[in-house]
Amino acid sequence: MCLIRETMTARSLTLPLAAILLLIATARPALADLTFCNATQSRVGVSIGYQDPDGWATEGWWNIASQSCETLLKGAVPSRFIYVHAVDYDRGGEWAGTNFMCTADKTFSIRGVQDCPKRGYKRTGFFEVDTGEAQEWTVRLTDPDDKDENKEAVGQ
Repeated sequence: MCLIRETMTARSLTLPLAAILLLIATARPALADLTFCNATQSRVGVSIGYQDPDGWATEGWWNIASQSCETLLKGAVPSRFIYVHAVDYDRGGEWAGTNFMCTADKTFSIRGVQDCPKRGYKRTGFFEVDTGEAQEWTVRLTDPDDKDENKEAVGQ
């Protein structure tokens, strides 16, 4: 009888403890970040552009090692459309597009997208990523396949 009582006591403590742990796990705020994964064999440099309540912003350069991921912005994705320009440091080439924004050679955070050269910045082409208004988004940079000479990015 003592063995049965001890087993029941242990079981009765386990269920409330599991419920408390579940409440603690669900009480944490949901993480929402903008993450980039570099699925290439090279190191890459990434810059991003977006529109927030204060207007257009571009930021860069994040250096992402081969076969790794980095969180570029913590918190909710700032806008539905994120713009990306990335450079392959080891083999050359870039991920670019037709949406022009301002960048600099070294670490930068720039407000506005007009008159980049007049303001001392480079005018750089970015490609658009539609996040569908998701709070969390991952962009995956990949190597070109044998049929496609351009590099691509895929959002998840």
